[in-house]
Amino acid sequence: MKLRIGLAQLNPTVGDLEGNAEKIQDYIGRAEAEGVELLAFPELALTGYPPEDLLLKPSFISANLEALAELARQVGKLTVVLGFVDRDQDIYNAAAVICEGRVVGVHRKVFLPNYSVFDEDRYFAPGREACVFRAGPLAFGVTICEDIWYPDGPARLQTLVGGGQLALNIAASPYYLGRGAERERMLAARAADQVAIVAFCNLVGGQDELVFDGRSVIFDEQGQLLARGKQFEEDLLVADLDLERVFNRRLHDPRRRKERLDYSLERVDLRVVELAFHQEARPRPERPLAGRIEPELALEEEAYRALVLGTRDYARKNGFSKAVLGLSGGIDSALVAAIAVDALGKENVVGVFMPSRFSSQASREDAEAVARNLGIELLSIGIDETYRAYLETLAGPFAGTEPGTAEENIQARIRGNILMALSNKFGWLVLNTGNKSELSLGYTTLYGDMAGGFAVLKDVPKTLVYRLARYRNSVAKVIPERVLEKPPSAELRPGQLDEADLPAPYAVLDQILKAYVEEDRGLKEIVELGFPEGTVRRVIELVDKNEYKRRQSPPGIRITPRAFGRDRRLPITNRFAPR
Repeated sequence: MKLRIGLAQLNPTVGDLEGNAEKIQDYIGRAEAEGVELLAFPELALTGYPPEDLLLKPSFISANLEALAELARQVGKLTVVLGFVDRDQDIYNAAAVICEGRVVGVHRKVFLPNYSVFDEDRYFAPGREACVFRAGPLAFGVTICEDIWYPDGPARLQTLVGGGQLALNIAASPYYLGRGAERERMLAARAADQVAIVAFCNLVGGQDELVFDGRSVIFDEQGQLLARGKQFEEDLLVADLDLERVFNRRLHDPRRRKERLDYSLERVDLRVVELAFHQEARPRPERPLAGRIEPELALEEEAYRALVLGTRDYARKNGFSKAVLGLSGGIDSALVAAIAVDALGKENVVGVFMPSRFSSQASREDAEAVARNLGIELLSIGIDETYRAYLETLAGPFAGTEPGTAEENIQARIRGNILMALSNKFGWLVLNTGNKSELSLGYTTLYGDMAGGFAVLKDVPKTLVYRLARYRNSVAKVIPERVLEKPPSAELRPGQLDEADLPAPYAVLDQILKAYVEEDRGLKEIVELGFPEGTVRRVIELVDKNEYKRRQSPPGIRITPRAFGRDRRLPITNRFAPR
């Protein structure tokens, strides 16, 4: 038996039930035109993911159910699997199986993640059943995201006991560097272990700090890749599956017979749902459709595209058509400007050069070169007169003290005020240009260079900033070589250099920060990696004492396994000294 499956990796908007439903209808029409018989949409595609405390609003739950019912009425002989929020005396993260104008079955997510960026235990009750949907010789199981990560989860019950040849998993699996390869290794193992075809349909798009990368995949019963969808783009992945091969391979694997007798999954029951599956009504091509396998992206391109998608969707979904950023002539602002142009278009990005008495001529030239290369408007607004007025205003309270950090930070705060004024006046989104290394150490000015509506590089270490800039230049050279080579400086005092102010060069700092922030290693562990104890101790001290600053930073795109914000949550008031 052959089955034509479609995986529609959508970019929905959280809460936009009407808009999401329209997009779903469009993909149903496209799938029908391609002869698809079974079409899957991602986890909570109808509501968008994650809906967070919208799930505490009864009116939102009701509206989502009404939208599902209306969509179901418009589905004909195509079988559709769609993520939505189900309800009885509680609510569930669920997948509806729709055929001939009605919902014929529902799978409720069994395993609810409550770690990292996930809070599903806060909102949902766990499902207690694993459903197998059958139509003649076809049998398939439906699971939702986390369900498939457990080797003995509901997919095993569906394929081993329920006889499903296909394990269909709909997901909203957030991106971070290397996550796509991790998912594929797991899914290949599930397919081979369960002797079943595994089809994984993932969400795509940016939602606040999160980016979903798509990259939907299909693995055959031996764990071999059959198809892979696009990364960071909406896509309809279509392939013909040979279910007879699954049956044949199972005949040669007698271990399954004993396992079926011995197998039981605590807390989950198996339920079989019969479908009216109209395969004969579909237009069939003369040749089977081989799955399309999109190429894997190199790390730098993958990270860059995630940042572009996250920036584009944050602006678009929140109603911003233009963005503004401080263009200093440094590497961070140059990279953010390039990302903004690729996300929003050069006509929708404005750079602002804000020189002070400490700004170099090279910084002006570099800012102008970046703006010229990218084709964006550049405003030049000097801050020295305003800075002088601040110093005069504070001359009394500051009398008898030496100039220092307070005077330096006044400049950063003036620049932040200018950017926010332009935002207020013209409705532009202010893009923050600080990176993860600076934010980790508190090497940033609260209400100054931390100001903004969206922090593009919030989860990008300084060393990765350089790699991404060089990647972007490999596509088209827009960042001058001098910007890539000159030592980083905030230019808030004569001769200032970042690495003279910090405990170590960025190449060393980023390794220590990765160990402490992303891997939760202790002081002794990090020292054992070969770093000086004094340096490690100082880095840890700076990270811990600046939690209060990070709580007040704008949201930014998560691209590492442990990002500041909804991922890494530590108390501001905290006297624990890491050992």
